[in-house]
Amino acid sequence: MKIGIIGATGKSGMAILNESVSRGLDVTAIVRNKEKLSDKTVNFIEKDLFSLTTEDLSSFDVVVDAFAAWGDNVAQHSTSLTHLTGILKDTTTRLFIVGGAGSLYVDMDKKIQLMDGAEFPDAYKPLAVAMGKALENLRQVKDVNWLYISPAAMFDAEGQKTGQYVLAGEKFSTNEKGDSYISYVDYAIAVVDLMSQSEYNQKRVSVRN
Repeated sequence: MKIGIIGATGKSGMAILNESVSRGLDVTAIVRNKEKLSDKTVNFIEKDLFSLTTEDLSSFDVVVDAFAAWGDNVAQHSTSLTHLTGILKDTTTRLFIVGGAGSLYVDMDKKIQLMDGAEFPDAYKPLAVAMGKALENLRQVKDVNWLYISPAAMFDAEGQKTGQYVLAGEKFSTNEKGDSYISYVDYAIAVVDLMSQSEYNQKRVSVRN
């Protein structure tokens, strides 16, 4: 399996890169600045996401989009996916998106999302709204093999690796203690595991411990 990881120097991208490398997979980091790569031996493409072409990506079995945008740039979650789905249109390459938890549903009718709750942090609301909009746009894409993977509400960059996770659906869920938690490293395990599972296509799943 040949894997490309966009944003491989970011926290989630690096975790997925490290997990892929640890399994001996053929992985390429797709980054704007190769000097930020901690592993200087890994294959890389040094290019901005918005400059990527079909030729750059079509040889990969899976492309992981770990692109992150904050502050005034949150709208790029939509524009970046528009670009990536445009260049991957009608190819066999699968597109995995590192998503957000804010758009997970908290009701059976799928009308109320986690970010609609009064307890959802105001500081993260603009990002959650932007990522939710990007997901809604993505749902309209029928000519790309995409998978949107939402982490738990508490997505812990410093969390430990347990090797355990629960794969859930669109509805917000918690463990037996009432916690919605996943570490970046366990999330990365789930993402790499999903690469070998073909039944998940053009849908959103979620991952928690």
